Amino acid sequence: MTPPSPPAAAEVVLDDIEARPGSTTSLLRTLIGLYLRPLGGRIPSAALVRLAGDLGIPAARARTAITRLKQHGLLLATADAGYELNPAALPMLERGDRRIFAVRTMAAGDEWMLVSATIPETRRDLRHQVRRRLQFLGAGAVTAGLWILPAHLAEEVDQLLAELDARAYATLFRTSDPMPAEPLADAAARWWDLSALRAEHERFLASVADLDPGRPFAAYVRLIDSWRVLPYIDPGLPASLLPAGWPGARSVHEFERLSAALGPEAQEHVLGVAGRS
Repeated sequence: MTPPSPPAAAEVVLDDIEARPGSTTSLLRTLIGLYLRPLGGRIPSAALVRLAGDLGIPAARARTAITRLKQHGLLLATADAGYELNPAALPMLERGDRRIFAVRTMAAGDEWMLVSATIPETRRDLRHQVRRRLQFLGAGAVTAGLWILPAHLAEEVDQLLAELDARAYATLFRTSDPMPAEPLADAAARWWDLSALRAEHERFLASVADLDPGRPFAAYVRLIDSWRVLPYIDPGLPASLLPAGWPGARSVHEFERLSAALGPEAQEHVLGVAGRS
């Protein structure tokens, strides 16, 4: 039987959305995204399984999840019983670094970007992927085929459309003054699902209350895993467009505080397990 071809770059990019935070696959994906690059892109199989165990994941379940991540294109097997990052996954991981560790919020007067995408009826699959990925980048839906998001995400949008081979179907506009018929705050509440976004912030804040700082490696990986979707789906709207009592600033504060407290010891633990200390 002919072995399956490795996933294409676009398939690797899409993997960042798939895993549910807290699941075995998501935790391992977070672990790999955090630490394989500082380890030179490679890790022995035994070390990866041991680190999974430190997260409370049994060895058999870890190996199953590792196989799944290989199928998704994040990992490649090496000849010496180890794993290495698939080079095609690097753009996804680098984009994740920018979002996860450098949260940006719009201020009043900042520019917006509009994305008008007209994709042929014969390419419904592509239309679905563009819509799904733009939502994951934090875009709001103005109408079918018209999206709005902060202009500081212009480079990410352009890169995404190129990776999906959809750039030819899209026109990008910048504006500092969107003028809907109703007040802009009311329009924003239509363009984005702010109730769902609030629930995600509250989920994150509840999850950090359960972290054990006495186990910094496990706590840090779980912190990043719980957080990493939020900086994508939350566009960082200015406070004037958000409901009262918005939890976004509190989420950012808790993430930054815990990340600074847990990250250094967590990295020391990984370097020790992987034999790089």
